[in-house]
Amino acid sequence: MKVGDFSKRTGLPVSTLHFYERKGLISPERNASGHREYDEADLTWIAFIERLKETGMPLAQIKRYADLRAKGNSTLEERMAMLVSHRESIIDMISKWQENLAHLDKKIEHYKDEIKRS
Repeated sequence: MKVGDFSKRTGLPVSTLHFYERKGLISPERNASGHREYDEADLTWIAFIERLKETGMPLAQIKRYADLRAKGNSTLEERMAMLVSHRESIIDMISKWQENLAHLDKKIEHYKDEIKRS
């Protein structure tokens, strides 16, 4: 599929797709005319990139993962280690967010009580 269609399917602007390509995160095939051609595997990969970004993985680390992925199965253990480490970071973040949420809930309850009294 062409870049415009790919953009629509991913929900990402064409400029972001070109940025990812410049950074080496994606490498779409080129047709005989030199135009980018994306396929279903590219959709799956870009969705994974977006998931990593949403969970706080820096682009430099995503690039490292992409480079390892391009090297094939010889890098499976290293890629898994990266994801395990990132998963642990996410668990830590969730714990901190839950603690912060509990503090906010207490503050909201305090304000509700104060409003009732006034």
